[in-house]
Amino acid sequence: MLYFNLPGCRSHPGHRLAGAANRARLFYWGQKIPKREESQEETVGLGGKGRRSRREKISFQPIWFDSLGAKSTCTRVETPDLSILIDPGVAAMQASFPASKEEKRQWKAQGRKAIEEASDVDIIVISHYHHDHYIWEDVNFYRGKTIYAKDPNRFINRSQRQRAEKFYQEICSRFGELKLDEVLSEAQERKYPDPLDELPLARGKDFGDYRERREELLRKGRKRFRRMAAEWNRYKVIPELSLEGCRVFWADSREFRFGGTAIKFSRPLFHGIEYTGLGWVIATVVTCGGEKLIHSSDLNGIYIEDYARWLIEEDPDVLILDGPPTYLRGYLLSEINLRRCIDNICEVIEEASTELIILDHHLCREPRFKEKLARVYETARGEGKAVTTAAEYLGKVPKVFEAEGYGGLDV
Repeated sequence: MLYFNLPGCRSHPGHRLAGAANRARLFYWGQKIPKREESQEETVGLGGKGRRSRREKISFQPIWFDSLGAKSTCTRVETPDLSILIDPGVAAMQASFPASKEEKRQWKAQGRKAIEEASDVDIIVISHYHHDHYIWEDVNFYRGKTIYAKDPNRFINRSQRQRAEKFYQEICSRFGELKLDEVLSEAQERKYPDPLDELPLARGKDFGDYRERREELLRKGRKRFRRMAAEWNRYKVIPELSLEGCRVFWADSREFRFGGTAIKFSRPLFHGIEYTGLGWVIATVVTCGGEKLIHSSDLNGIYIEDYARWLIEEDPDVLILDGPPTYLRGYLLSEINLRRCIDNICEVIEEASTELIILDHHLCREPRFKEKLARVYETARGEGKAVTTAAEYLGKVPKVFEAEGYGGLDV
């Protein structure tokens, strides 16, 4: 068996990472992943030199996350077949974050630099078109890359469609010396079923006294969805692109194979609760040699019970999961949906054999998130599993804990 220490996470020293098949495996943290010949076994891994199992196929590196001081969920993944950079974007923290404007600017700049330094990859994944998930200011970042991106033609809200149009216009201009209008095709009429029909667990959940209010919100959400679907049928279609310096494929619900590595993308998932106005995202599933890593993108935690069940059935070795936006508690995050999210995360911890969950994005934007999710951390301790922020995984203190009055990890 191979072991690793989880630096900075006091609850899980000497944690063992073993999957459902109970095989030995080692995942790197914070180290430049070395190129190696198949016969090379000695590597630099967690905490220094270690032996790398010949059966170990996937390594990953958190590049930048909210716990490091700027909004991001950028992750680099490598297999023997290829390298992947997921969601290479970064944005400054919100006004309520307990730091100065200068610190926020500095952390955003550090995040951008870290992402650029990690960009020597084969594939870039863009899970949706919020600015903390893709670099939009300078498309030269994508030169020589293959992009697998959220389909901008459907299951997308208006603001993200507009951002996608601008982004792919820049891609066409920079790498193809043409205008996006020159490659657009005519709108396509489609019928879109109610997405709630694909969520039987959420649809059938008993919300008790909240049931009537929930039904009212679902009716309003369903009307909003139908308006969006009508817009999708009017949009001219942005095609996949094969340009001299960049290729773009729409990833929703598709799987791509590269040697022994499979990259599978989920169907469009709600960016939060059912019918949320924030739109949809795609999650990324990387498998190789019987190992599996999932990057959730922006589910805002796991509000929806069917998404929790999907994660349990996928049963990844490592889950990179965004958390609920507890800094919006009482405003855009209700107590009912926060409890629902906590229930679903705990269910994943208890029922999946996943032993490492990096729970970070959205969550690390206020200093009392561990108190609000106390049951999540207690459940993980009881199951002997690790739930940690990216900063703690890298042996660092989350920036939000550096605020005056919050002196460390035990909050």
